[in-house]
Amino acid sequence: MDQRYVVFYISIFILSLLVITGIIIPDILENATFTIQTFFSDVFGWYYLILVTIVLVICLYLLLSPIGRIKLGNQDEKPEFSRPAWIAMLFSAGMGIGLIFYGTSEPISHYAISSPTGEVGTDQAIKDALRFTFFHWGIHAWSIYAIVALAIAYFHFRHDKLNLISATLHPIFGDKVKGMTGKGIDIFSVLATVLGVATSLGFGAVQINGGLAYLFELPATIWAQFTIIAIVTVLFLLSAWSGLGKGIKILSNANMILAGALFLLMFLFGPMLFILNLFTDTVGAYIQTLPQMSFRIAPLNEDIREWINGWTIFYWAWWIAWAPFVGIFIARVSKGRSIREFVFFVLLIPSIVVFLWFSTFGGSAIALEHNGIAEISSLSAEESLFGVFSHYPLSLVTSITAMVLLGSFFITSADSGTYVLGMMTTNGSHSPGNKVKFTWGVLLSATAAALLYTGGLQALQNMMIIAALPFSIIIAFMAISLLKALREEAKQLGIGRIKKRKA
Repeated sequence: MDQRYVVFYISIFILSLLVITGIIIPDILENATFTIQTFFSDVFGWYYLILVTIVLVICLYLLLSPIGRIKLGNQDEKPEFSRPAWIAMLFSAGMGIGLIFYGTSEPISHYAISSPTGEVGTDQAIKDALRFTFFHWGIHAWSIYAIVALAIAYFHFRHDKLNLISATLHPIFGDKVKGMTGKGIDIFSVLATVLGVATSLGFGAVQINGGLAYLFELPATIWAQFTIIAIVTVLFLLSAWSGLGKGIKILSNANMILAGALFLLMFLFGPMLFILNLFTDTVGAYIQTLPQMSFRIAPLNEDIREWINGWTIFYWAWWIAWAPFVGIFIARVSKGRSIREFVFFVLLIPSIVVFLWFSTFGGSAIALEHNGIAEISSLSAEESLFGVFSHYPLSLVTSITAMVLLGSFFITSADSGTYVLGMMTTNGSHSPGNKVKFTWGVLLSATAAALLYTGGLQALQNMMIIAALPFSIIIAFMAISLLKALREEAKQLGIGRIKKRKA
């Protein structure tokens, strides 16, 4: 077997077994994944909280440290993409489908169904709902992406290492990363990537189906979701054929325009003053309580601990599972940026946009329910967004725009995913062959479909949490490796030294 394709063939074999198992014995797979997922959440919840918080602290250190002057590439390197195009690409790859799926459903759930503090339907529940939503989608999430992307970009563009997860661990493992140790690391990274992206694709298919069912009374069935996945698969494979500079860039810019239009429509026609007040109040509460939320595990309250497992631990696992995919993609488009610029724009700018998004969509949903206008919490998660739209002007326009945006984010995520998986399984090639990309495109969609068939959204979540644990260990090593290399280079460049004054 060609050593360049060892990761490709082994990963394909493992994931094909998963898909076949999901089709042949779905009940057994669902029960097994649920048991393992519950064990991981109960036993390693504290570990996820500590790890993600440490990663955030490291990112803030790099943002403020003199080390931040080091560039991802030569010091005179110019960025390949303009800043607006760069931000659009990292944001579209980062969490596009999730924002649409959870934009209304998460805040309304925290407010009316299951509160993070135990209160539902109160004024305090409104504040808690948005504060914890900010926590789940804010700087903690983006710090995971940032540390992985930064390590890959630094070692690849500054030290000419292969564009692989394993290559970032050279300062720790040495030349072992070129052998089977490195192959094993890359295989774990591929598995986490496929399951993380497949989860988002499953969410996208379910919500598009939910929108069609809510608006046009079309059936909301597993077969309708399979059909949606099949149609979008053809579209993103066509996009993948055009390459990074064309397909993904064009779609990312289109996503930002559509998302901006949807946001403005909801903001202008929704309870604008309530949204602005809620945003301002929640940002303050978020900053004040961030340390407490970061380590909140509720060892003495079983109900709240169950909530933390179902929401916070789930999200930390999701971001970790997405990290190799988003990290490699962001690294690929970030050549020429300084570490300080990179961390600032990857960590802070998307978080602010996310806060505005949830304040607008989640705030509008909560306002409807709190004022007794509509019971949005009674709708399924995939229908809640369309339920909110139905109570504001231009509901059909906003609903159709949302479904188009979902499809576009679906295509972008899958397109980026096939490209990144192609790189990861062809020894870091910047131009993986179309056959490799197409193979991953089909397997991504097949995995999403198989997991939906096995147990719906819960099966997607279970598999992703399972895949995230081994990769979380790799992230910890990546952070250590990056800091070690940066400190050595800082000494060589004289960065951070205090110059002695002449007497």
